[in-house]
Amino acid sequence: MSRLRAALAWLSFALVALALAFAFVLSPAEATMGQVVRLLYVHVGSAWNAMLAFGVVFLASLAYLRARRPVWDRLAAASAEVGVVFTTVTLVSGSFWARAVWNTWWRWEPRLTTTLLLWFVYVAYLLIRESVESPERRGTVAAVVGIVGFADVPVVYLSARLWGGFHPASVELAPPMVTSLLVAVGAFTALYAYLTWLALDLQTLRGLALELRGRAEARGAPAARVRTGDTTA
Repeated sequence: MSRLRAALAWLSFALVALALAFAFVLSPAEATMGQVVRLLYVHVGSAWNAMLAFGVVFLASLAYLRARRPVWDRLAAASAEVGVVFTTVTLVSGSFWARAVWNTWWRWEPRLTTTLLLWFVYVAYLLIRESVESPERRGTVAAVVGIVGFADVPVVYLSARLWGGFHPASVELAPPMVTSLLVAVGAFTALYAYLTWLALDLQTLRGLALELRGRAEARGAPAARVRTGDTTA
């Protein structure tokens, strides 16, 4: 497994380097937006993987409620952590794009507002996980929040089509730009898989540390302080 993870790491970093080469060297400027179109590749790649990450949270949460296996709860938590990172990149890159195209860093229009709401929902998901001590109760509460919170994902996707706004629902690109966009999406997806694997390992170590602490306390031995936010035992 360690060799497979190392291979995935090299693959994801190589694809990200290739995507950057396509985005900033091989892809031409767009007729209307000019050089700022290069932000599109980072923006769309991160947005796609934010949606993918929260989709995994949704499915893993359903699986946890059905099977009550800790691995599903840990996968949901790991994917949520990575999803918040990708959503942050989406919002930041979108703000730079908005500044160049709209001459403002932010507009309270449907796509941007619903994406910001999605970021708040999953930040709250992570905070809720840290505030519940019991693993069983934490898994149940987090699963419910993960399932309900996913309702905003299709809203984000459809918002520009349903309510209009300044954010385009789609963008017409020349064939070289489409190739660059597909490479960027593939690279960010590989990076998502690798980061989620790392986060899942950390979640597993946290669970083991808490289990060891519980056993030590049950035996009446003094146990070192263990927080759900780290792996100290």
